[in-house]
Amino acid sequence: MDRERHTEKVALVTGAGSGIGRAAAARLVEEGARVIATARKEEGLRALAEGAAGTVETVQADLTDSADMERVLSRVRDVGRLDILVNDAGIMDGFLPLHELDDETWEAVLAINLVAPVVLSRALLPLMMAGGGGSIVNVSSLAGFRGGTAGAAYTVSKHGLIGLTRSIAASYRNSSIRCNAVCPGGVATAMGRTATPRSAWGFEQYQPALSLAGRIAEPEEIATVISFLASDEASNVNGAVLTADNGWTVL
Repeated sequence: MDRERHTEKVALVTGAGSGIGRAAAARLVEEGARVIATARKEEGLRALAEGAAGTVETVQADLTDSADMERVLSRVRDVGRLDILVNDAGIMDGFLPLHELDDETWEAVLAINLVAPVVLSRALLPLMMAGGGGSIVNVSSLAGFRGGTAGAAYTVSKHGLIGLTRSIAASYRNSSIRCNAVCPGGVATAMGRTATPRSAWGFEQYQPALSLAGRIAEPEEIATVISFLASDEASNVNGAVLTADNGWTVL
């Protein structure tokens, strides 16, 4: 832990009410950042703010709601700068294969996992550019480059997030803005614990890959990777897709 790593930086972290998002927000605060934390559930944000050893401002918001999204953006603009954006908010899809995927699930998963990071990044990139640069960290997944660890909607959304990462990295590299993705394997989060299969057939197809997952990581282990990618220590790391999966992908 480097308690001065992010001194005087301003960070926005989505999905900060629990899991990886909360751990990332807490880590950034402990390392000196001023953090604006957003999540759908107020209780998770309250717990984060009460336990933080630094400056945390919370904005309860559903990022699929345009009015809520505007409240988050307005809060960041009121601060007047943004150095770090962590796009972590995400939901699962019940392991639904394509032929069983309903429109409601498809739209809900894409809205929070992919569209929200697009909207946030698009709106806040000009603020980063005006401030001389910044770092965006997108929390993707092994499902971002593999086809057998989640259902169709989740897999597509996380593939898309990697494409977004690479596009931002290529487009804004000369503006001193870096964009990288971290791809966790199994993590002990509320999302993981509540990822109840909605398709017995689909879940059966994914078992060969899922059985290789190995040890389940703690959210704090992923937060350390996010903090590094967001930091000046990673100044030459741009467009990277970094796995944090205890070697799952090499099996």
